[in-house]
Amino acid sequence: MSGLFYAGKWLLLDLMSTIFFLIVFSLTNNIYTATGMGIAIGVAQVLYLKLRARPIDLMQWMSLGLVLVFGGATLFTHNPHFIMVKPTLIYIAVGIVMMRRGWMMRYIPPVAMEDGSDLIFAFGYVWAGLMFFTAAANLVLAMGDTKLWVAFLAIFPAGSKIVLFFIQYAVMRVVITQRRQRKSALASPSLEGEPQAA
Repeated sequence: MSGLFYAGKWLLLDLMSTIFFLIVFSLTNNIYTATGMGIAIGVAQVLYLKLRARPIDLMQWMSLGLVLVFGGATLFTHNPHFIMVKPTLIYIAVGIVMMRRGWMMRYIPPVAMEDGSDLIFAFGYVWAGLMFFTAAANLVLAMGDTKLWVAFLAIFPAGSKIVLFFIQYAVMRVVITQRRQRKSALASPSLEGEPQAA
């Protein structure tokens, strides 16, 4: 379970501005207040890391960039169509960043690296695929019924990420455990064929 918390901690930090945006938007139903809060949290997080001389991961820079560019455009344009299409642009940008090989290494406990690095790389591309699928689905729904688009946005993006997160955790745990058991079995000497003591 510690591996789950390890990955969850980093995901929470990287998505903090998005999480604050969703919380504020769900409480106030005001896109502009929520966007302003998302921008403020994103900027504060990067400034904090800079002041503490801590490294800022590419995903954190991307998150801040998206919040500043798209959040700023939302505040500036006051255009509801832009707001509806904006998630598509964001998911495409996130998907492109997730195509970078090994981007998930930050989220995996070091103990899982030795026997699971190939899985980490594969799931990195699965996550990118989910982002591109979500982008396409959002674009299709943004062109149609607003209520359906709102329901989709409220359920699918977060729900699909939670489901994939737990699928990845379960698959990695099972596969890595099996690999370690096989390695252990090969490393331990077989008792068959050993000479009997007189």
